[in-house]
Amino acid sequence: MTAQFFGLTEWLFRFSHSLGRAEYNGTGFRRPVDLALGADDFVYVLNRSLENRPDAVRVTVCTLDEQYIGEFGSYGEGDGQFIWPTSIVLDSEGNVYVADEWLNRISVYTKDGEFIRKWGVPGSNDGELDRPAGLVISEDGTLFLTDSRNHRVQKFTLDGQYLGQFGRFGNQSEELNMPWGITLDKDGQVYVADWRNDRVQVFTPEGRWQATFGRSGTGNGELRRPNSVAVDKDGIVYVVDWGNHRVQIFNPDGRHITTLKGDNVLSQWAINKLTSNPDLLRQWVLAEAWDSTVGKRFALACSVKVDDQNRILVLENTRNRIQVYQKARTPVLVGGLDAANN
Repeated sequence: MTAQFFGLTEWLFRFSHSLGRAEYNGTGFRRPVDLALGADDFVYVLNRSLENRPDAVRVTVCTLDEQYIGEFGSYGEGDGQFIWPTSIVLDSEGNVYVADEWLNRISVYTKDGEFIRKWGVPGSNDGELDRPAGLVISEDGTLFLTDSRNHRVQKFTLDGQYLGQFGRFGNQSEELNMPWGITLDKDGQVYVADWRNDRVQVFTPEGRWQATFGRSGTGNGELRRPNSVAVDKDGIVYVVDWGNHRVQIFNPDGRHITTLKGDNVLSQWAINKLTSNPDLLRQWVLAEAWDSTVGKRFALACSVKVDDQNRILVLENTRNRIQVYQKARTPVLVGGLDAANN
């Protein structure tokens, strides 16, 4: 058979590496819920921790090659503290915004973790919040927020002035049921992970419905409680399919491309912890002998982000780590039979 190329392309998604391990402070994460990408490959990881260990509620700052930078924030209701953090995002100046669904407020920090201000009040009126879940900031400095139990998206200035809203409760187009993750594409269109409706909806910045994709189920292109969404510079859409423990990838028109299920390899932080703790190492060896694929797979993935280098970061809540993939373009091989095979 003679191979021929006709200029078509397809995408490949290759596993690169993992970072993170379970820790209540320092070099690791504890029940993380979201991450944000900063300059110089900095990663800000928002840790919600466990109900009985609120001392681990914090933001961990590290790099993609696992250099530990520091941490900030703590459990509480005071300035710079949070109770049930849900989302984290950076503005164009590197300032950090954290949503808290218990306190119904947004806390703002410098890139170094110094508290600047907070805003937000509970309620259902314009500008009020009931379990804010997802945050994203547009190029013009508008903050879009999924107001989950008010079943809407609200827009604010960066200092908390109300600008508008869209969405209402329901399961029809333009309607939402506990929206969670939110992102923007390069044209400013708004993608919302419509959690209880098991779908993603696309809106203009003004809130006009554009498209819906996904439906309830476990098959390709089907979703079970999607909780995070990202769009890269080529318009490829990444959806964390939380209930199915996977990330599904779609073309801009909503057609399913492929599914990521996890390919973890131990990070250096994890290796250091295992080699320093014989009991923990023994448990890990036994688990690998029982089923070596279990530790590779996603377990309650909760956030996906894509950077300008087409690196895809998938954060896992229960396994306290980030799996990193690299997107690459490759020609599609189209075969043509040569004379000998005809």
